Amino acid sequence: MIEAALYIGFGSFGVALVMNLVALVRGPDPADRILALDTMVINAIALIVLFGMRAGSQVYFEASMIFAMIGFVSTVAFTRFLLRGNIIE
Repeated sequence: MIEAALYIGFGSFGVALVMNLVALVRGPDPADRILALDTMVINAIALIVLFGMRAGSQVYFEASMIFAMIGFVSTVAFTRFLLRGNIIE
């Protein structure tokens, strides 16, 4: 039963990643593209967690935490670059 739920989750988050890729390409505004990238990071984290559940290994959960921290910092840095033109003051 859990295997079926995992495969449904893989499919759902995979479709969400493709939809976010379309939003990234078609985004009329840089802010929309930043939101699409941030949502892609969140969906990738969910896929890593699902794969960790399927594999039964703790390593994937730690990798998802590192990926979440890098995604957050990169989103903040890119937004700051678009708003101010520089990242470090």
